[in-house]
Amino acid sequence: MQKRRLGRTGLEVSVLGYGAGAVGGLFTKGAAADQERAIARAIDAGINYFDTAARYGDGESEKNLGRVLKSRKANVVVGTKFRLTTEDRAHAGKAIERSLEESLSRMGCDHVDLFQLHNPLVAKDAGDKLAIDIALNEVAPALEKLRKAGKTRFIGFSGVGETAALHRAIDSKLFDTVQVVYNALNPSAGGAMPKGAPGQDYGRMLEKAKAADMGTIIIRALAGGALSGTTERHPLAMQSVDPIGSAPDFSGDVARARELEPLARESGSASLTEFAERFVIAHPAVSTMLVGYSTLDHLEAAIAAVDKGPLPEAALKRIA
Repeated sequence: MQKRRLGRTGLEVSVLGYGAGAVGGLFTKGAAADQERAIARAIDAGINYFDTAARYGDGESEKNLGRVLKSRKANVVVGTKFRLTTEDRAHAGKAIERSLEESLSRMGCDHVDLFQLHNPLVAKDAGDKLAIDIALNEVAPALEKLRKAGKTRFIGFSGVGETAALHRAIDSKLFDTVQVVYNALNPSAGGAMPKGAPGQDYGRMLEKAKAADMGTIIIRALAGGALSGTTERHPLAMQSVDPIGSAPDFSGDVARARELEPLARESGSASLTEFAERFVIAHPAVSTMLVGYSTLDHLEAAIAAVDKGPLPEAALKRIA
């Protein structure tokens, strides 16, 4: 599998990453044997980047991923994430350190490759949404302290929230990586926002991150599953998915995804999901693309899509 540089980290990561979150659900609610088979297949295919978070299944994802990777003795790159509660704001540094220690305990390791802020970033602090000033003035220094202590090799943030705040975080150059919302329904992180399209304009975040030499980790590559073209959900998958940066509701995203089916066929893609995954990896500023899985078949399909390579230029132009 193709490897790409994760920005200034210098790490070479697989263009297809393994998302162990709740949207796919295998690592939050799946059987241990199925989890082991999936990781074995992923590693065999060349996948070496694995994403989890303290929030996924209230820590179950970290526990399960840590258990399986430890049994495999795999040489892989693992990133996890933390969230600050409203109560944590008064002592952010201690809360971040505590969260990392708890994550390391669940995963059964003494350090992690990448530790990332999971809160949405906004101008004004409000509940789960974290003010960008707090992120830059308190969170980043706390993460740097943990890096110097050897608890994490690199630090990053999840690129959700208000576009201006996200751009400020990138411009600060305090973080090594950024998770970017980028998909065929909302490609604005990688180019112009399509005329009349609903959703947030991310203002070419991918290009900005590349200019800052940040690694880019694509999230919502399938728009939470909407780019499968169906509202049906696997029993392990998150049954209700809130769109991020796209239509007001999931069914609206699915309807827009179905409009891409003729183009998917013309591009030589075997399915709408294959088309969507090949769209994402076509952008040169993408380091790795996270996809969540409910079954081994989902994983096999993603591997096949990436092996097929990026979409042809003609198809890419028609999406924009």
